[in-house]
This record gives sequence, C-alpha cells and structure tokens, in this order.
Amino acid sequence: MKTILNNARLILADRIIERGALEIDNGLISAVHEQPLPPDTPACEDLHGDDLLPGLVEIHTDNLEKHLMPRNGVLWPMLPAVVTHDAQCAAAGITTVLDALAVGDLEGESVRLDTLHTAFAAINLGMEQGVFRANHLFHLRCELAYPGLLQELQPLISHPAVRLVSVMDHTPGQRQYRDIEQYKKYYGKKKVGWNEQTFLQAVSERQRLQQQYAGQHKQAVVELARQHGIPLASHDDTDLSHISEAVLDGVTISEFPTTRAAAQAAREHGLHTVMGAPNVVRGGSHSGNVAALELAQHGLLDILSSDYVPASLLHAAYLLVAQAGWSLPQAIATVSHNPAQAVGLGDRGRIAVGLRADLLQVRPHPAVPLVQQVWNAGRRVF
Repeated sequence: MKTILNNARLILADRIIERGALEIDNGLISAVHEQPLPPDTPACEDLHGDDLLPGLVEIHTDNLEKHLMPRNGVLWPMLPAVVTHDAQCAAAGITTVLDALAVGDLEGESVRLDTLHTAFAAINLGMEQGVFRANHLFHLRCELAYPGLLQELQPLISHPAVRLVSVMDHTPGQRQYRDIEQYKKYYGKKKVGWNEQTFLQAVSERQRLQQQYAGQHKQAVVELARQHGIPLASHDDTDLSHISEAVLDGVTISEFPTTRAAAQAAREHGLHTVMGAPNVVRGGSHSGNVAALELAQHGLLDILSSDYVPASLLHAAYLLVAQAGWSLPQAIATVSHNPAQAVGLGDRGRIAVGLRADLLQVRPHPAVPLVQQVWNAGRRVF
C-alpha cells in the first residue's frame, strides 16, 4: 500500500527540503520529492509545512522502571507496564527503543533486581504478540561490582534482540560519584532513616564489592559481548585512563562522560559520545557533571539519550539548534542516524530511499516541538 506525505519540510541527513513530499511503499521510503505533489494525488496526506523527521532511535532508556513500580513498593503487572511505556515512547516520536535493563544493582533491595527477568520476558512477549507501537530491542547494563552479575547475565545475552551491552561501576568515590558529598546527597534521597555511620558503612561495603568483583566481571562481560557480536559501551567515563581502558576492551560507545576531558579523549579514539537529553533540557547535569550543551558547543556530542524522560529526546535536539548553533540536520542526527549506526541498525535513522519508513511529523513551537504523527515502517502509530 502506497502512502504519500505531502507538503512537508523534509529534514534529510545533510540538508533541508523546505517544501517537498515523501512516498512510502511496503513499509519503506520509496521516493523523496523536492517539490510538493498536486494535492489531488491519490493516497496523499497534507502535512501543512510541518517538519518531517526520521523516527527517533533511543539506545538508553530506563523509563520502564517508573511504570513497573509507579509508587514505592507497588509493582504493576508486567505487560501492561511495558505497553504503557511503549505508548509513551511512541508519543515522544521514538520508533526504535533499546530498553535499558540493569543487570545487578548496588542498592540492595531494588526494583531492578526484582523485575529484571520478568521485564525481559514481558518485552519479549510484547514483541512476539505485536502489541507495541515502537520497535523494542535490549540494552543490558552490567553493574560490575554486583556479585551475581554473571549468573543474571548469561541467560539473557544470547537473545537476538540484545543490541547493546554497557559496563557500569557505580561504586562511590569514582566516575559519576567521584564527589562523595554528591553521592551522600543522592544516598540521602533514596534511604530513609540513614545517618553518617550507616552512610560510611554503605560506602565501605560498595568499595569492598568493587575490589572483589569488578575486574573479573568486566573481563567476562567484554568476552561475552565479543562472542555474541554485541557493541560495548562504557559508562560515566571521567578521565583519560577510563577512555584508554575502554578502547582496550573494544568499547565503541562512551555513555555519559562526566568531564569534557573524557569526552575529548573519546572523540580522539573514535568512540561515539552519548549524553542525556534531560541534561540539555534542564541546562545541566543533575549529578553536577559536565553539561551536555558544553560538549555540543565544542563538537564533542554524537548521540542524545532520553534516559528517564522520553519526551526530552526531541526537545533536546531542537535545543541544540537554538542554544548550540547546530544545523537542524546535524541536531536530528544525534537522535536518529548516529544512535542507529552505533548499534548496527543501518536500515533506519535517515530519510532516504530504501530505508524503513520510520517517520515523525513535528510542528515547531517556541516552547517545545509538538509531535503530530508517528509512523513505524509506514504504519501510523501515533
């Protein structure tokens, strides 16, 4: 079935067609026109001059967690939670989402530990039953200091929908939590009835676990990813030594570097640099680390991730134009082509003949870009 999206501002990879048209046939982009087609053309839909973008590609979101446990201590049924998360992603213009599932947690009792395998199974069931609006894949986030990491990881990593593995170390005193005072603020928000003594005991225990497990676990995870041909990401790189270590491990993506020096080193070694879209929208990091806009202004930003707010992805891309002076095609690439390429999805992420018709109609607005319609392989899903 052919569909024509007419009278749109087409955002291509390297330029903008101010008024053009796009044809969809059998789920693929079959033609791109430099001018609008006559309005009486069969199967023609007028987009009224709105922006037409490639569907957004999200490689790191843990948005699902808030749907799995909408209130502290309240677990929601799995498939309904996943379907709600999926709808929220589609409404934000995300047509491909890598659900980031944490394999291990240093916080003791945790929704992540309780729901890992059931959430994985629910997402898989949703894919098999065709109930999703977006395309779902998996990003397995491996907490290196978690004692049971390998036991939890091994049953999951061979699934064909696993497209990214990241290695994380949230031990206080380094990386994201190199500032112990910042970590204390974070800890205080999550723990009830804590005091200085319990805090110091928690820090000591996490550091002990790191010394015992992190090194051997990292070697095992790197080897498993290599065996399965899955791209590797590092997490919260802080200095040149972290980047050098990542390169030796075969890492190709640096997630959320915490300093400009780390981002610069990642660029020099050819790693894709990922920053949080909420960081852009809020004007800075909630953890006190380097601002994403600072990296963008120095040409050190490749990919944006919505992290915990799906709607931030599109908003942040438009803010790169308004606040960092980027061209719109360059900004949109950070949420479409670049993440798709980083995880080996060469069939999407751009408006070009022969690629998937994953598309997004956006009406620009001074406060926030407004999603009008979303298509997944030519099928309207929002």
